Amino acid sequence: MLFCMHSTSVRIDVRTHEELKRLAAELDTTVGNAVSVAVRALRQERMGADLHGALSADEDAWLHADLG
Repeated sequence: MLFCMHSTSVRIDVRTHEELKRLAAELDTTVGNAVSVAVRALRQERMGADLHGALSADEDAWLHADLG
């Protein structure tokens, strides 16, 4: 079953496009899907970095709240 996706164009330099094509071939997928995978990985990396940081005072208070 084919799904019609809306799309847009993004301007990137030739070297980056060639790298995307190589990655897509390695993953046996399309360039567009390789970009999606890369965006998801970047988002997850940033979440991990955020979670790795020190807790705010509110977060620390919540974590140590007396639940009894």
